[in-house]
Amino acid sequence: MSTSGQPVYAERGVFVCFEGGDGSGKSTQSRRLAGWLAREGFHARLTHEPGDTLVGAELRRIVLSPETGELSDRTEALLYIADKAEHVDTVVWPALNRGEVVITDRYVDSTLAYQGAGRILDVGEVEAVARWATGDLRPHLTVVLDLEPEAGLGRFEGRDRIEGESLEFHQRVRDAFVAMAAADPEHYLVLDARSDIETIETAIRDAVRPLLAQADR
Repeated sequence: MSTSGQPVYAERGVFVCFEGGDGSGKSTQSRRLAGWLAREGFHARLTHEPGDTLVGAELRRIVLSPETGELSDRTEALLYIADKAEHVDTVVWPALNRGEVVITDRYVDSTLAYQGAGRILDVGEVEAVARWATGDLRPHLTVVLDLEPEAGLGRFEGRDRIEGESLEFHQRVRDAFVAMAAADPEHYLVLDARSDIETIETAIRDAVRPLLAQADR
């Protein structure tokens, strides 16, 4: 955990995050990466946010169900951040400490993009709370699957509370992901989500492979 406000990168294990708009293929590529790692003899922990803890599952129900109705933007942000705090403490850090490769579908960047830029909250304030909640733990690599919002949202028959937001909302989200990646190219890989699945998968493997020296088999 960080006590100095500086980014923390685990010294054992590998932390990989998938980010991007809805419908960009994050879940597909997460599963493919986990499968490849398993075949290579590594222990891969495939996880997601929100909802991959008992507490998180309830928080996910609240923030995504259309039945929830209107939420204060700040309330929504804090619920997502609470999920991340629980997730990091009970899932991510324990797996990293075992030397595993942790692959998460969404992490802090999603909160900064959706609740910060999307909801037009002060991104700096949202980030300060989110980084405190996660002990400033950062992924060694964040893969951003970039896709026009209208293309991604068109892949859903039904939409949850967030997916049902305006096209302008989702464009702000997309722009935020691209901007975060541009600000830290050492730790980000931006890929065109319209490319074929195998091409994307190969690019991700190539980026992950050099990180595996600190993962256990």
